[in-house]
Amino acid sequence: MDAAAQRLQVAEPVAATKFLDGGLIEDPVREQQVLDAVAADATNRAIDPGYVTTIFRDQIDATVAIEYQRLAQWKLDPAAAPADAPDLASSRATIDGLNRAMVTEMADQWQALHSPSCTADLDAATAAVAQARALDPLYRQAVDFATRNYCR
Repeated sequence: MDAAAQRLQVAEPVAATKFLDGGLIEDPVREQQVLDAVAADATNRAIDPGYVTTIFRDQIDATVAIEYQRLAQWKLDPAAAPADAPDLASSRATIDGLNRAMVTEMADQWQALHSPSCTADLDAATAAVAQARALDPLYRQAVDFATRNYCR
């Protein structure tokens, strides 16, 4: 759960980069690269790549939503807009590392993700991460969306 929240928080610097550079929020080529990489990682870890790509599709969609929200906010309030941003490659390297951590954790927690107690455990983990990371309502909603298909 924590890696999923951390990955969502990378939406801020990515949005800042795209805002300052005029880049597009959605990048279907990059998204497919991410999905292919996590599917391959899942296969190597002997877990269902379809499950993993579903999780990451939700994660990507939640991240894109945060980026759109921030760009809209900065467009309507230019004084709140960032003055600088990290290089997109640096943010993507962070995302790639978190992706690997998430797939590793899914493999390690495979039984728990498919157990009857998964929903309760997920709710508890979400609450703990939201508090520890002081997630605002937007990020809390994004975490809920990103993790909506964890329990099977």
